[in-house]
Amino acid sequence: MPKVGMQPIRRSQLIAATLEAVDQVGMGDASIAYIARLAGVSNGIISHYFQDKNGLLEATMRHLMQALSNAVRQRRAALQDDTPRAQLRAIIDSNFDDSQVNGPAMKTWLAFWASSMHHPALRRLQRINDHRLYSNLCGQFHRALPQDQARAAARGLAALIDGLWLRGALSGEAFDTRQAAQIAYDYLDLQLAKAAAGKAAPSARTSRQRVSSTAL
Repeated sequence: MPKVGMQPIRRSQLIAATLEAVDQVGMGDASIAYIARLAGVSNGIISHYFQDKNGLLEATMRHLMQALSNAVRQRRAALQDDTPRAQLRAIIDSNFDDSQVNGPAMKTWLAFWASSMHHPALRRLQRINDHRLYSNLCGQFHRALPQDQARAAARGLAALIDGLWLRGALSGEAFDTRQAAQIAYDYLDLQLAKAAAGKAAPSARTSRQRVSSTAL
């Protein structure tokens, strides 16, 4: 009988071993036996806690997604500025957090994306992850932009974040997170500039109307 309190310890141990295995040999060669050996446990322990390799990958991805959520929450809580721009920059920074761009994490994300196309449970998890990013971005953009523009801006920024992350993961070089974040910042500022321009336009029209009325 397992000791009381061992389940979370064992699960964390096996998730860490999965990240290490994917980093070393890739998901295809990261067999249950290989992961168990890295974790120093029997194959049966993995079956007991996760049923199979896909179950272990799902748990590992939930771990990485939770780390991302924690990064977002911590950065947003630490802000002194509650403007949409500051909040959106915090979300951008969190997606390039070390927990998401270290070698094992990037390789596991890539393996997860590939596997999610073939396994419904992993596909659902991917949809949750995509919706969470889009929803967070859209909520902040909507504070500055009309709904349709906010949705479009959120879709664009989400695609840009994912694209920058993917290029960094596949580059074979150290991930330049500062450069990636700056590209995303530039897009963000461009979208928010539309809001400023939209607010300025009515004022300009009103001024012209007043001048015309005075001239009459």
